[in-house]
This record gives sequence, C-alpha cells and structure tokens, in this order.
Amino acid sequence: MKIALLGYGKMGKTIETIALSRGHEIVIKTSKNITSEIIKADIAIDFSVPSAAFGNISNCILNNVPVISGTTGWLNNYNKIVDLCKQRKGAFIYASNFSLGVNIFFELNKTLAKMMSTLEDYDVALEEIHHTQKLDAPSGTAITLAEGIVENHNSFHSWQLDGNKDKVLPIIAKRIENVPGTHNITYKSEIDTIKIEHIAHNRHGFALGAVIAAEWLVKKTGVFTMKDVLNIG
Repeated sequence: MKIALLGYGKMGKTIETIALSRGHEIVIKTSKNITSEIIKADIAIDFSVPSAAFGNISNCILNNVPVISGTTGWLNNYNKIVDLCKQRKGAFIYASNFSLGVNIFFELNKTLAKMMSTLEDYDVALEEIHHTQKLDAPSGTAITLAEGIVENHNSFHSWQLDGNKDKVLPIIAKRIENVPGTHNITYKSEIDTIKIEHIAHNRHGFALGAVIAAEWLVKKTGVFTMKDVLNIG
C-alpha cells in the first residue's frame, strides 16, 4: 500500500517503521493540513491534532482515499464525517485506540460491567495513566471504557473527569513520565476487589493495530470500527 501519514509525531514515526517492515510505502508524511496531494496515497492514517483531524479526514473522503483516524478531541464532528462518508461512498475507521489488546479489553470491560450491574455493594472506579506529553484528559481510551460501563451498568447515566456526583462514573486521569498508557477498572466492596487492567509497554501495539486496520480497510466502503477489523463483539 501507498500510505499517507497525517501527523508525523512519535506515533506517526512508529507507524512508519511498522508499515515499512510490512512492505508498505510511505508517500506522504506531514503534520500540516493535507491538500489534493492526498490522491498519491492508497490510504491515509491520521494521528494529527484535534484542530486538524476533521479537515484531514474530510479531505481524504472527498478525494476517495480511505482513511483511519486515531486522533481524539474532534468527535463533536464525528457524525458529520459519517454522513460525508456515506454520501461519497467512502471508507473510514475511527478508534480511540488501535491496539489489538485494548480492543479485546474493551469487550472484557463491557462484559464485566453487565455481570456487576446488579451487585450494588461494589463501587466502580476507572483510572488512566499516560506520559506527561499527552495533552488531552481523560484519554480517548478511558472515554471508550467509561461509555462501555455506562451502557452496561445500571448505576450510571454518564461519566465525568474527577466526578463525584451520584449516578456519574468518575474517571481519574494521571500524567507520569514515560508511561505509554495504563487503564484499569476496579469494582470494590467491603468483602473483596475485582480489577481488570491493560498496560501498554510501548507505542508499537497502537501502531501495529493502525497498520492492520489500514490493510483491512483498503477496497472497502463504509464506516467501520476495530470490532469489524478483529471480528469481535
């Protein structure tokens, strides 16, 4: 595949290394908004910034280039992208986290929330830890986990960063040097504690998942998720 990397920071460079090792070619790598030159690519991988993501993704779809995005912080415009993709018969995947392990963790989280939903003696907590360079909080992964709990647990109607309101799931976000990404969900009662946790050891899992998603999306039409890529859930 000929790949356009939209966002050439640490993640973009890791994706480049993995893509090249899998026999792909990088034809564009930029941290600026992309223009019509996107047509050089068979597919685009967007790990840019929230202010650029919507424009980058729209431009890809308008130029008939399939695009996957792992950029968070722009999702207030997600439905616009879905509508555009349907209108143009494009191909698009968004994921808050492309790691194969994290996407399995998402499904485990939902299943556990369903199992715990009637057990009122357990308090639920969600914590995420990332490196100090991560600008957004909570992480997109933590938001996906929180939404999975809210949708499947009777005790909550929403989530909130550092929340302490009734019926609101609190997310605790910490920033510590050199932590690629740790997420844990804890159910605690006076009797015992149940905890599930995903610890990323480096960026390679995120990058590999993004390349695998790109390989899967080529020559397809529609709006998909990593559940489609992995055939899970």
